[in-house]
Amino acid sequence: MITKNQAIQWLKWAVWVAVVAVIIYYLSKSDNSEVQDKPSVEQSQTFAASEQNTSQTPIQGYNYETVMMPQGLSDNIVKYKGFTVHFNKNLHIPNCVVYEITADEAKGRREREGDFERDKNVTGCPNWWDYRDSGYDRGHMAPAGDMRWDEQAMNETFYLTNICPQDNALNAGMWNDIEVKVREWARRDKSLIVITGPIVDNNPETIGQDMDIAVPEAFFKVILSTKTTPMKAIAFICPNRSCGGSLKSYAVSIDEVEKRTGMNFFNALPDEVEEQLESTCNLNQWLNR
Repeated sequence: MITKNQAIQWLKWAVWVAVVAVIIYYLSKSDNSEVQDKPSVEQSQTFAASEQNTSQTPIQGYNYETVMMPQGLSDNIVKYKGFTVHFNKNLHIPNCVVYEITADEAKGRREREGDFERDKNVTGCPNWWDYRDSGYDRGHMAPAGDMRWDEQAMNETFYLTNICPQDNALNAGMWNDIEVKVREWARRDKSLIVITGPIVDNNPETIGQDMDIAVPEAFFKVILSTKTTPMKAIAFICPNRSCGGSLKSYAVSIDEVEKRTGMNFFNALPDEVEEQLESTCNLNQWLNR
């Protein structure tokens, strides 16, 4: 028969065992939680690498061809087979043109052909004779040479929606040199996004018989290589006159073009990627490869 003292001793022992069991349980749960919350060394290294390389690797799923215009600027978006025009009906010239040129397209061998003509579907588009005896070339913004992969694409570069008054010395000189480089870089880098347009001052010179066509003070070309690692970007600004010297003399950052035009390029990209690409002006990235 169990005495009262024995019963008390057994009860104390049972309580002590229960307390120890509870302590062990909570200690075990806490340890497991720490293990689950703390990433492994491998996971930490992978995360750090992804954070550091965000702007160094090609990014899929973004519309690189979107261009945001400054408030109040007339802008009619006209899509052709090989390029898109942002046309300004008040100035009668494009604000800019944008397109992708692939390596295969840059290898096109069609002979240059096409007649300058008005696009009747676009309000404010001038006629070919508005450039006659003006002293300026009909300067392509999307070059016919970049569209030699397709007859229609090339012919549509001759619409006056794609044309600006351009000094012949620039058109046949430095500007042509830059266009040739773009095709060379496209063949090497698989694909480029190209945005080209005029820089117009507040009180521009005009030409034209039927319309007052604004004469740009300068021209810009923005180039983004999307399929290289790292991604890279460069821009050029050339005054609308004869441009001597080397290509390096006219290389600028995309930020500089945005400052001069008020436009916003590649805004669909993550902010940190856009900032890095657009603040860089490293022509050696393009020439020394």
